[in-house]
Parts: sequence; C-alpha cells; structure tokens
Amino acid sequence: MSCMRWGAAGRSHLFQDGDIVIGGLFNLHHQPAARDDDFTLQPHNKPCTGLQVLPLQYIYAMLFAVEEINHSRTLLPGVKLGYHIFDDCAIPSLSLKSTFSLIGGDSFNCRPAQPLYCSSGKGEEVQSKKGSSLVPLIIGCATTQSSKIVSRLLASLFVPMISYLASCPCLSDRLQYPTFFRTIPSDVYQARAFAHLAIRFNWSWIGVVITNTAYGQMALKVFQEEIQGAEVCVAFVATLGRENIGRDARRAALAIQASTARVILVFSWYTDVGKLFLQLDKLNVTDRLFLASEAWSTSGNLLQSPVTRKVAGGVLGVAIRSAPVPGFEHYLRSLNPSHRPHDRFLYEFWEKEFGCNPSSNASSNKYPADKKASLPPCSGTESLEEVQNLFTDTSQLRVTYNVYLAVYAAAHALHSLLSCSNGESSSGQNISACYSPKHIKPIEVLQHLKSVNFTTPQGELFYFQGADIPAKYDLVNWQKTPDGSFKLVQIGRVDGFDLHLNESAIQWNTGSNQVPISECSANCPPGTRKTIRKGKPPCCFDCVPCAEGEISNKSGSLHCDQCPLEFWSNGEQTTCVPRQLDFLSFNETLGITLTAAAVAGTTVTAAVFVVFLWHRHTPVVRANNSELSFLLLVSLKLCFLCSLVFIGRPSVWSCRFQQATFGISFVLCVSCLQVKTMVVLAAFRSARPGAEALIRWFGPSQQRGSVCLLTCVQIVICATWLSLSPPVPHRDLGFRGSKVTFECAMESVVGFSLVLGYIGLLACTCLILAFFARKLPDNFNEAKLITFSMLIFCAVWVAFVPAYVSSPGKYTVAVEVFAILSSSYGLLLCIFAPKCFIILLRPEKNTKKHLMTR
Repeated sequence: MSCMRWGAAGRSHLFQDGDIVIGGLFNLHHQPAARDDDFTLQPHNKPCTGLQVLPLQYIYAMLFAVEEINHSRTLLPGVKLGYHIFDDCAIPSLSLKSTFSLIGGDSFNCRPAQPLYCSSGKGEEVQSKKGSSLVPLIIGCATTQSSKIVSRLLASLFVPMISYLASCPCLSDRLQYPTFFRTIPSDVYQARAFAHLAIRFNWSWIGVVITNTAYGQMALKVFQEEIQGAEVCVAFVATLGRENIGRDARRAALAIQASTARVILVFSWYTDVGKLFLQLDKLNVTDRLFLASEAWSTSGNLLQSPVTRKVAGGVLGVAIRSAPVPGFEHYLRSLNPSHRPHDRFLYEFWEKEFGCNPSSNASSNKYPADKKASLPPCSGTESLEEVQNLFTDTSQLRVTYNVYLAVYAAAHALHSLLSCSNGESSSGQNISACYSPKHIKPIEVLQHLKSVNFTTPQGELFYFQGADIPAKYDLVNWQKTPDGSFKLVQIGRVDGFDLHLNESAIQWNTGSNQVPISECSANCPPGTRKTIRKGKPPCCFDCVPCAEGEISNKSGSLHCDQCPLEFWSNGEQTTCVPRQLDFLSFNETLGITLTAAAVAGTTVTAAVFVVFLWHRHTPVVRANNSELSFLLLVSLKLCFLCSLVFIGRPSVWSCRFQQATFGISFVLCVSCLQVKTMVVLAAFRSARPGAEALIRWFGPSQQRGSVCLLTCVQIVICATWLSLSPPVPHRDLGFRGSKVTFECAMESVVGFSLVLGYIGLLACTCLILAFFARKLPDNFNEAKLITFSMLIFCAVWVAFVPAYVSSPGKYTVAVEVFAILSSSYGLLLCIFAPKCFIILLRPEKNTKKHLMTR
C-alpha cells in the first residue's frame, strides 16, 4: 500500500502527549476570501487571519475537560488523556488536511516496512510511526460542510467524530455518516420550535431570510413542512450568500420593507445578520420582530451593536442550551503565556488583548519576526483577572458546554472500553491494567461511544440517540436595559418537541405586553367566511358575509354552516335562532288593513240592509223580488265576515271553516244574482204572446228553492271535502327565511278546486244570462247592474289564481282575503249603490211609473 503525502496541516495547532490522544478541529481563525461551499481539496495559500475569541474559549473548554478527567479518580484512573488540536479556519479543505495529520501523522507513506497509523478495512490498527500522535477519536468540526467531508473520510477508517456545532439534520443519516456524533441538537428541532411559536402567537404571515447554505435551506424546508395545515404562510424567502453578502443583504432588506409581514425568521450567521441590519437601518425599517436561530440569537457582537438597537428590538431566539461549568472561569482567568510557553493560540490572543509580545525571548517565539518586532515586550504583569470580554465571559456557556460534553462523552467511551469485562476493576483501580491504551482500536471506541450513558458533573443524564443527543434549547429574548443596551433573558426552553414558554416575561418590540400581529389578511370575524384570493397563498383572503340562513360562530371560518329547518340565522349570522311563526295577524299593518276593509264592508252592507228594510214598500226595493235582495245582502255580509276567518293564527277549526264559509257564502250570493237574472229574463219573456205560463215557473217559492238548491250543492262539496281531507294547520319550512309560514295546508287540492270551480261555474252562467238581459227595455233594468258586478267578480277571481299560486308565505292568505273583499265590494257597489242613490237622493224616481217607463 502506498499513500501520497498531500501536504502539511499547517503550523496552527496545539499538542499535549498522553496515553490516549484525542483530536480537535476548531475554526479559531477565519479566511474572508474562502467560500462556505468550497469543497475543493486544493490547499489554500492565503493565510487564516482574524483571531476569534469564542472558538478560543471552546478550545480551552476542551483543555479544561481533559485536565478535569486526568485529575479524576473515577473516570479513566491511571490513564492520561492528551490532545492534538488544529485550527481549520472553517475551510473544508483545511479540515480535511488537519484530519489526515491527526489520523496519519505528518508524513503519509504507508508501507509494510514502515508502519503507520492506517486501517486494514476491518477496523484493525496498524502500528504508528514513532513520534506520531495518532488519535482514535476527533472532537469537531464546527461547520456542516467540513463535518460532512471529514466524517466521510473517518467512516472508512471507523474513527468516531463528535461535533459540537454542526447541526444539519442531514448528519443524522447513519448510512452516510455512521461514525458521526454531536452534542448539539439537529436543526429540525429549532425549526419546529419556530413553527410552534408562529402557531402559538397566531403569526400567519412570516417572512424568512436564510443563509444560502445547507443550514438555511434545511431549516426552511423543515419549517414549511411543520406549518402546513396550521394557517401559517411564508410571505417571502430571501437568501444571504457569503460571497455576495452586500448585495444579498440589500435585496433581503428591500423584501422585508416591501412585505406586510411583521415577523421575520432569520436562519443565518451573525456576521450576515449584522450586514442585513445595516441595510435595514439605511431603509429605516424598525418595526419588525425577528426570530433568531441559534447561530445569532446569542451573538455578543449584535447585542452590543448600536444599529441592532434601532432595528431589532424584542428579538425572540432559540439558543443552544447553557449550563455552568464550575471552575472554568477561574481556569480561563489564570491562563498566562508564561505558564504555557508552547501554547501558540494563547500567545496570539495575548498579543491581541494586551498589544504586546508575551515572549521575553523573541528568538524562542515561533511567530514571524516582523510581527514580533511590531509589538513591544510584555511587562509580565498582564493578567486576565480583570478582563471582561467574550473569552472570559462564562455567564452563559453554550457551544463551550457542548465541547465540554463531547470530551466527557469520549472519556466515558474510553473508560467503558478500558474497564475490565469481568468486573474486577474498581473506581480507584488503574484500569490500564485490564486493557492497554496502546492497543485501542477506533472501531472499539466507536462501539462503546454508541452505548455511552452517564451523568455529567452538572447532574445531567447524557446519552446518544443515533448521532444526536436529546434536543434541548433555551428560548431567549433581547430586552432593553435602562441604558438602552440589550440583555439576553431566558424566557423558556425547548425539550424535544415540547415548548415551555413564559409569555409574561417577554418584552416585545412594540414596548408593550401585546403580542405583535403579523398577517396577510385580518382574521375573519364570526358571521363571515374566508375566500382565498386568486393566485395568493391561503393566508391571503377576503371575508365574505354568510348568506341568510347560514352562520359561522368562530373567527376564521372557512365555510358557513346551514341552520336546521326550524332555525334561521340571526342578524349577525353568528348563531341559529328558532324561526318565528309567520301568519296573517290582526296586529300587523296588512292584517289591520284587511280587517278594517272587512268590517267596513260589513257595516256598509248592514247600512244598505237597514235602508232597504226602511224603504221596503218602495218600488225600487220591491222590484225583482225584494226577498232575494235581502237574502243577497245577508250573503254579502257573510262574504265580508268570512274574510275575518282567514286572519289570525291558524287552528284546526279555523282551517276547516275558512274555505267552507267562503265557498258557501259566495255560492249563496251568486245564486241570488243568478235567480234574479233568470226572473228578469222570465218577466220580459212572459210579456210576449203565449208566454204567460213562463212566469209561473219563477214565482217566490221557486226562487227560494232555486237558491237553496244551488247552495246545497256547494254545502255537499264542502262537507265531503272536510270529511275526507280537510285543511290543517301546517308550518311551511320550505320557504327559507327568518320566519316559518304558519298556514292552513290544503291536503286535498281537488276539494279546493271543486269549491272554486263551482263558484266559477255559477258566476259564468250568471254573467251570460245577465249579458243577454242587459238591453231589455226598462228604465231600471237590474240585469245591467248584475252584468257589471259579475264582470268585476269574474275578473277578480281570474286574477286571483296566478296571484294565489305565486304569492309566498302569509301573502297567499292575504291574496285570497283581498279577492274575497274585492269581489264582495264589487257586488255591493254595482248592485246596491244605484238603488240607494235613488232611494236616498232621488226619491222622485222611486215610483212605479218611472221604473216602468221604457
């Protein structure tokens, strides 16, 4: 086997020997020209610049944990842990090169004659070259891209890797990354936490800004999946690319300004978010609430920025859970280059913090001479005891605590591997006597790491679920202090899929306790329903009032519910109320009007009756059988009075008597008119020679008998109808309205048709007879009056049929009452008005001579 040397890992590393050496990859420096998606394996010629103090704290968290373990009597007793830490600048190619150095030594020539740390493919270790510091486990990397590349390499060699910051859900795939572990939760959980926050606070219209990497794209995908069906929509998606951050930040700021969304979710790095806030400040956009991912929710640089204070008040963020590490602050503040002469990272930090060269002997320092010459020598009195910066701040240890946990997870896996299988080892025994650290195989560490289960020094139960640990986050809120700066306040936590939140502790960007509103359309109130706007997301809608008879009793209804048949919607369309019974009542205007007309008709008829009775011996009254005239007035009075039976609440008896009284009264009335007409015809016909006997067939007895016979036919029809299928009170639920028509239902249309048909038959016969007698010679020919009255009568009832059929509800009854009154008034006025005029106003014409004048 021959392996070609790819290149040295670089000079930026930190090493301490031990029985077991674990590797570490940290992005202590950054290289601005490098791209996040740089997968090239070619070495970068540009040096890494810009020391970052937070990653430096992570490194010393690893060193602190190693020292704690080395001093422990219960964890790896008798075994000294060492470390070999590289700065990969968050560049995938440098991460890969550093990994080669950790697992293969500085030279990479593998021959059987020259053993080197390699793998046979079965996880068996090949003895390393003397002086090489080869590791069975690596703590790192910090970025997802570097973790992907390094993990694929380590998987082929069965070397486990524990990341403290790579949170992409893709790394949970055990098929692609079987040796990858991490002490930071997957981004799935924080994306779901944001979805739950949006649902909880009814933010239905949310803008999203993501970094144009797997970190942002995966978070957006999970967020969109989680809000499906929850009435939450994404207003826009803006991306921030590291290579074009200025232009992308400007475009994202314009999208935020143009959108009506008042809540903006940002999944990006704190440096990119700072650029975005600068652009928002230029646009004077200061009324948005930002939801911060863990990558920037606790950023000290943003919290202290004056621009942030203007545009990003009340930020709600998901943060990596924090935990105290006892003794760590004292450890950091006691660091001094004089005690760690080979610690190049500490030397560089010292130069940056104090502006002096910490080496008393410049020749012993390995930094470039021109850099050393530019700084004066340190006095030796410099100390971190009074320094307040991100490096010495241990109030909220988040990623630092993840590194601390990763080291302890590795130590417990090694302890389990080195412990005696027969249980002879005790907590105070030298476990190396059971299993030599020199013979540790990475695949064995991997197996024990999978089943690691222990309680941390902080009392927390720790174990892996596949590649991940149980998800735990802090929910934080940026709150203003009296001096105008921001402070980070914990307002809740995320435990797996559960969200625990203290809403009363939140300080919103509005400065009040009222939750900000972010919606495309205001929620539809009760009584309306949503209609989605064409071409718009479901969260953009119009509110349409429910139709009559339909209700929606809650806000945001998608449809209106139909009320049951016996109920109707109230005026606001929010609830169904019982439908009111609707009938032609004596208390309403229409009922009062018809009642008044009926009473007036009855009164006038009674008055005419009195006039005729008082002048019963006069020729006008006695002409053409005064007995029939009185009977006609009685029948007309019954016609007027029968209309009152139709008004009022229907009952069983009123329904039965309505049509019967109407039919009998009108048949009696028309029968009188028909007999009168026949008498007129017979009288004039009898005046002809040879026709004297004709009048004898129309004497008083025959006239009364004829009226009774014709009326009895209607009585038989009505009796048969009412006995077989009488009208009954009925609630007409078919008419959709707030009222239920309470009416007399015709159970038998045939019966009602026979009643009307018989009246119509008599009326038509009477009209024809009267029409033939209208020109008979006489000064007072009653046939003319009967003709006019029957024309009016027939016209009214011909118009009645279509009006009756088409009228809704109680107006059906009103039409029939109107027809009864109209026809009754027509008969009364046409027949009796002229006679009363002569009797009362022209008494000189009320003589037999005048009436007989031709």
